[in-house]
Amino acid sequence: MIRKPDSLIFDMDGTLWDAVDLYTSAWNMILNHCGITSQFSRAEMAGMVGWEGQKVMDTLMPGLDRDKQLDIYNKVNQKQSQISQDGCIIYDGVKEGLAQLAARYKLFIVSNCAEGVIRRFINWAGIDDFITDEVAYGVNHKPKNHNIKLLIDRYNLKSPVYIGDTDGDSVQSQIAGVPFVLVTYGFGTTNNYDLKFDNFTELTNYFKEL
Repeated sequence: MIRKPDSLIFDMDGTLWDAVDLYTSAWNMILNHCGITSQFSRAEMAGMVGWEGQKVMDTLMPGLDRDKQLDIYNKVNQKQSQISQDGCIIYDGVKEGLAQLAARYKLFIVSNCAEGVIRRFINWAGIDDFITDEVAYGVNHKPKNHNIKLLIDRYNLKSPVYIGDTDGDSVQSQIAGVPFVLVTYGFGTTNNYDLKFDNFTELTNYFKEL
């Protein structure tokens, strides 16, 4: 059990939507364009969802110097903005749930994605009215615990919770000193959580009734 929160901070990938096909296409297009023969499957890319950008770069482009890695990473992000998001999937109950939760809580998104990706998701999903603020790893290259605490300080939050789908999310929540809520339908798993839900509707109903 957790005490009634005043705010809900969400992970994005694996928690609110599935954009792995988009990410996979963008990476493979840019790697091919840059003369890197490696190509990656959806399953391989899904296994890296939620990682900090530098870890992704070191895994996909080992041996390249940091400047070259960052150049390719930025090109991938630009390519993502040019590819249709029609293949992306917002999880069942997310849009409706966020609308209901926003009437009771401040809602935020903290993700390890590149700069601009959260905003593209918000616009694509039509949820701008429900989200108070968002922070991406690509903005300041800081871990999630830092960006969770950044929002806590910025908005004087007293009892936030972080909601995500991976053990990394759990660890970052612990470092930030906030309760962690696990959703089990995403890309990862963990045994370290304060609450867990198997779908977004269950999550919505729980927090509506607190």
